[in-house]
Amino acid sequence: MNCRKALAFAIAAAAMIGSMTVQSFAMPSGAMRVIGKANPPIGHYEFCKTYTSECVASYKDAGPVALTEDTWRTILDVNYTVNTSITPMTDQEIYGVEERWAYPRTVGDCEDFVLLKRKMLTQQGISPSNLLITVVLQPNGEGHAVLTVRTDRGDFVLDNMRNKVMIWTDTEYTYLKRQATDDPARWVKLQDGRATAVGSVSQ
Repeated sequence: MNCRKALAFAIAAAAMIGSMTVQSFAMPSGAMRVIGKANPPIGHYEFCKTYTSECVASYKDAGPVALTEDTWRTILDVNYTVNTSITPMTDQEIYGVEERWAYPRTVGDCEDFVLLKRKMLTQQGISPSNLLITVVLQPNGEGHAVLTVRTDRGDFVLDNMRNKVMIWTDTEYTYLKRQATDDPARWVKLQDGRATAVGSVSQ
């Protein structure tokens, strides 16, 4: 997929974390709805061939994570840390190929940001069943990847194009597909409830 460059970040981490609390969350008006199976993005399929241990169904769906103050701060911190430590570049610029998913060190495409955030949040104790790589369409029609964190307060989106962690219904994206909650190699098609029909993309 062709990801846009990340926007300049205007909110400092301390101010952002300090100004938002669990009590301030608005409950979502709906939830992403799974409507069938979907093919994995080709980049993720190739990623799983390289990182086989990370694409094995070694866990069960734990149910949405309880969004405590500590969990929320961890989510904000990881999102901000990755966004500000990795410079956004396209796969063509980095590797000379159209699509390649990999863990970034200093530069990366949108899905690389997602992979690193997912890994870091898993290391912080959040179940992989609640850390779902998600493919969306931007308003301009370009594909993009974000990380969906499934919580008991709704599905929140970690995006390399903003430091603010938002409930999915408040974003401008159209949600196409994401990883299944019980198998990281399996993908499911989504209908986000804000559109009459949502298709899937091959990449």
